[in-house]
Amino acid sequence: MASGFGFKGGRSRCFTHWQDFQKCYAKADTPSECVSEKDDYMECLHHTKEIARAKDIKEHWIQRQAREAHDAKEKGELRATSSIMNLGLIAEKNGTEGVKSSD
Repeated sequence: MASGFGFKGGRSRCFTHWQDFQKCYAKADTPSECVSEKDDYMECLHHTKEIARAKDIKEHWIQRQAREAHDAKEKGELRATSSIMNLGLIAEKNGTEGVKSSD
């Protein structure tokens, strides 16, 4: 916050956080009392926590997609290598196969 002005004039996006930090620092007996205000101001400037959270979400999403792809591949391989499924269209009578009658 070199000038306190935003990109298009007026207040910068973090000016309110800066004011809160300044008020706290002026009233505080020790600077350690204003750690939360300082953290809010620094987060507004640099977005470190937001970026870290976005990276975590993206990592979990990629892992989930990989797991789902692996599961789908296993299901596909199982279907491809398994025997023909009995759909009940062909009935066996005394060891011979014939078309199922409509009873």
